[in-house]
Amino acid sequence: MARNDRTKDKPLYKQIAEQMEQRISNGEFPPGSFLPSERTLANELHVNRSTVVAAYDELQAAGVVERKHGSGTIVSQDIWGLARSRVPNWRHLTETGSFRPNLPLIRKIRRETQEHELIDLASGELSADLVPHHSLQQLLTADDFPSHLGYEHSLGNGSLRDTLSEHMKKWRNIEATPSSILITSGAQQALHLVVQCLLQPGDAVAIESPSYCYSLPLFHSAGLRTFPLPVDQDGIDPEQLAELHRKHRIKMVFLNPNFHNPTGTLLSYERRERLLALSAENGIPIIEDDPYSLTSFSGEPVHTLKSMDKHGTVLYISSLTKIVASGLRIGWIVGPQTVIERLADAKQQFDFGHSIFPQWLADRFLASPDFDQHIQRLRTQLACRCDQLVFSLRDTFGDQIEFSAPEGGIHLWCHLPGDWSEQRLLSEAVKRGLVFVPGHLFGANPGYVRFTFGRAQIEQIPDAVSRFADALPASGWSN
Repeated sequence: MARNDRTKDKPLYKQIAEQMEQRISNGEFPPGSFLPSERTLANELHVNRSTVVAAYDELQAAGVVERKHGSGTIVSQDIWGLARSRVPNWRHLTETGSFRPNLPLIRKIRRETQEHELIDLASGELSADLVPHHSLQQLLTADDFPSHLGYEHSLGNGSLRDTLSEHMKKWRNIEATPSSILITSGAQQALHLVVQCLLQPGDAVAIESPSYCYSLPLFHSAGLRTFPLPVDQDGIDPEQLAELHRKHRIKMVFLNPNFHNPTGTLLSYERRERLLALSAENGIPIIEDDPYSLTSFSGEPVHTLKSMDKHGTVLYISSLTKIVASGLRIGWIVGPQTVIERLADAKQQFDFGHSIFPQWLADRFLASPDFDQHIQRLRTQLACRCDQLVFSLRDTFGDQIEFSAPEGGIHLWCHLPGDWSEQRLLSEAVKRGLVFVPGHLFGANPGYVRFTFGRAQIEQIPDAVSRFADALPASGWSN
């Protein structure tokens, strides 16, 4: 039997299963014959018995063999499937689909927060007391819901797009006609539409480093080549984008310039100007993902890239997830009408357009005086949570922990010097009732963590920091 290659990307059990199936097809093991026992084949191939078990499971799922307890593994009498049904190889199908799953640690964090009562410094959503429940409930009981329940316009509800056009002019200094706006199911769907419709496998794109984009499988699922743009205290350096473009012909750049996730930084005004100039000179589209600009703690308006865009090189994405309620699932894209129509056509193929209910509610809330009051309160409350987190970390760690307090958003990016295990620290923290996000999930070097302060109650934050400190020694960190 051919020697298995442990350096291949393909798992050993799959290599063994394919080789055994080839031997069966060649007649070495005819229908009804026994395959070598798991222990015998494991010794022959110098692998663990569990690897052979997994290989035989693979063959059984494909209908090539049958497993009989106490007897062994037998080549199917009906190997060609003429007289019996074959069980789909579901494991193979789930592992080989083109759309990749979330990283295992991302799934673990989500599972822990859903199944256990933890202090949540991981989830990127607002706590219940920051959601304007009373205002939304009043709108729901106003009894003015339109009777039409058919499919909506391909771009989204017309009244909501009118309201968003006015909203962006007032709050974000962005001029956008209703026909240049596409309503999406949150910002995530907007990003998927852009990647699927405007890029091809093998295209080179630039993303911030660190960046939440590293935790998203959509770029790899689409076969894109991603190149990092390091983030410092003023955001990315546009000259590094110029260098990447010279080397790799960057097709598109994805940025979160306003209270960046995970670092909380704000791209400087000078760098915004230079970035837009480079974009126009080289024809590089910029995808501006902007969930946080309205959360500026000072109330000072943030200069979005789209508001400064004089050449139409920016596609602007935003949502109500981080500023109103994640469950509304209301996001939008602003861009040239040809692009918006292409993305709208794809969205129609996915879901026949967004549900009228959340669009109606979002329209009413954005147009009401309550929205202004809600944003003012949200800024104050997030600033208080951020201050409490900063105070608790300084009180507990002094200068042993490094961070720069953000001026908006919901994330605090921290560096703990030393040699310690992020995964072990997370496991120990979960045991103590706390969850956060390790920095390597954002493409960062070892030693970083992201604390998100939008979900936890302010009175929970000192306890969260205390639990984090208690978990640290077990990770290998020492002060």
